[in-house]
Amino acid sequence: MIGKLNHVAIAVRDIKKAVGIYRDILGATVSAAVPQPEHGVTTVFVALPNTKIELLEPLGADSPITKFLDRNPDGGIHHVCYEVNDIRAASDALKSTGARVLGDGEPKTGAHGKPVLFLHPKDFCGTLVELEQA
Repeated sequence: MIGKLNHVAIAVRDIKKAVGIYRDILGATVSAAVPQPEHGVTTVFVALPNTKIELLEPLGADSPITKFLDRNPDGGIHHVCYEVNDIRAASDALKSTGARVLGDGEPKTGAHGKPVLFLHPKDFCGTLVELEQA
């Protein structure tokens, strides 16, 4: 069902500082910061030869990553994103196994402009999983 790893998301308190680390110290190519108000975050993508790193900074007090950063003050890995060929078929197949899709269960438009869903971490070895339409 899952395809390639699309990205690993890292929650950070200061996206400018994180960009500096990836760009200036690690020598990576990074995108511009893009506010994603519908998701409550600002995102930056770090390009790697085989995948991407997504840096997430809270956008406002109600950001879904605020609690994560409260528990992890230095930031850290927030979720992994896998591509799927058909997000609705993947969602239906996962739900039939008892896996929980977060939110209202309907795909939302993600940072890449494609449909995404998030899966409950308790169903996936303690890891928040994002599925993105390939």
